[in-house]
Amino acid sequence: MSKAQRLSEKWFRLALWIIAVVFAGFLIGLGGTLVKNLPLVEESLHSEDFIDRPAAEQARQAIEQQRRLAQEIRDAQDQAQLKLEVARQDSLSARDSLNAWLASRQATQQSSRDAELLQRTEALERLKIAERAAHAAVEAEQQRLLDAQQAEGRAEQRLQELEQQARERLQDELQRQELKVFLYRLALTLPFLVVAGWLFARRRKSPWWPFVWGFVFFALFVFFVELVPYLPSYGGYVRHAVGILITVLVGRQAIVALNRYLERQRQAEARPDAERRQELSYDTALARLAKKVCPGCERTVELDNPQIDYCPHCGIGLFDHCGQCQQRKSAFARFCHACGAPAARP
Repeated sequence: MSKAQRLSEKWFRLALWIIAVVFAGFLIGLGGTLVKNLPLVEESLHSEDFIDRPAAEQARQAIEQQRRLAQEIRDAQDQAQLKLEVARQDSLSARDSLNAWLASRQATQQSSRDAELLQRTEALERLKIAERAAHAAVEAEQQRLLDAQQAEGRAEQRLQELEQQARERLQDELQRQELKVFLYRLALTLPFLVVAGWLFARRRKSPWWPFVWGFVFFALFVFFVELVPYLPSYGGYVRHAVGILITVLVGRQAIVALNRYLERQRQAEARPDAERRQELSYDTALARLAKKVCPGCERTVELDNPQIDYCPHCGIGLFDHCGQCQQRKSAFARFCHACGAPAARP
């Protein structure tokens, strides 16, 4: 078709296509801004919005309380451990002193020092009792620390259960919110698709075709970029099901359109040559000839073969002779290329 167009017409058409693309770009920008702000109609959700606040606060307070108690017990345990070490050293020193004294008494065999032996033994026993008491104090602090840690663990487990329940509720609510936002997108884009389909079917060849195509580009962008990626998945079932449905619908329309086209072609090929030629526009005929196909049936024809004047598939005339100079020329040319005489109208 480009070979049949005038040079100025080519540039005008190119400019109009640029206008269509620019128009689509501005529409896409406006639509994208609008669609981007759609999630703002729903409030932002967090897991804290779904947690049992009194129970969670109670668990957090228990955790904090047990942590403070555990720290206090550790401090007390350090003090008790220090006292135990002192008592242990005192008892060890007293035992060493008693052993040395006993060795000296055995060497001198002085029975008069029996009272001192009793005193030293009683002192050592008191130190052992103090050591055992310090050890018991350390064990008591260890038991208190273990109790505090277990209580803290139970409070943390309770808090984790509450947070897990909140996360599950949050996930369910996010899915519902995602579906609502998708429905908003669908309600916004579906009218665009309907209008674009009507414009494509009825107005794509009108004088305002750049704006028609610009709107069609915009609608396609909105559908494939702003709508399809946000289709809820639900494990892939929804997206695959929708893909199958769209494929079936588009495929059915394509099959119906193909059958209608073939039926129209069959009916057209059965009509007289002159009648079919009148239905073909000049630009359409030249565009098909430029592609080496028959303007009537669109099948491939050897147009370079000088012996072929009619389409071997549908019988439409492809070449005839000028009525003035008898030069062989295209049957669709308006003037003879050899002498410039007007072509005879069928």
